[in-house]
Amino acid sequence: MTIELRAMPAERLPAWLEETRRNYEQSRIESGESAEVAARKAHASISPSFPDGRIAPGHLVYDVLALESNGKSTIVGYLWISQAEEGADAWWVSDIEIHEDHRAKGYGRAAMQLAEVAAAEQGAATLGLNVFGYNTVARDLYESLGYETVSTQMRKPVGQ
Repeated sequence: MTIELRAMPAERLPAWLEETRRNYEQSRIESGESAEVAARKAHASISPSFPDGRIAPGHLVYDVLALESNGKSTIVGYLWISQAEEGADAWWVSDIEIHEDHRAKGYGRAAMQLAEVAAAEQGAATLGLNVFGYNTVARDLYESLGYETVSTQMRKPVGQ
């Protein structure tokens, strides 16, 4: 298996932006937010990084490609990494998704390893990420790659 990150072409960006916003919104709902709050937070979180539908400086969006021995490639997912703040040497995995029919084949692990290389090439000293508590598969992957928990939020419904 050979995996490669390739800059996402500009013509694919609008559809990807809608997909990533929708997925993020759904994750927030699954974590207990109302649909209205999740939609507002998803928009507020993603929109500033893509003014006028273009990638802002300090953000990199890639297609994750599986390369076959015959030279053919298949898009198996996407990766978005970004600088935590302007001039900072801390970078962030803003979003990673391996399409469902390509999961459990090592693509996510390989893409995360390539994300580390891409961030380092941009001058990053660290690469961080957030993961929703319900996403135990992703949490296990990140821990196996050496990511450490630096903060935990907890919540309990009350008054119901």
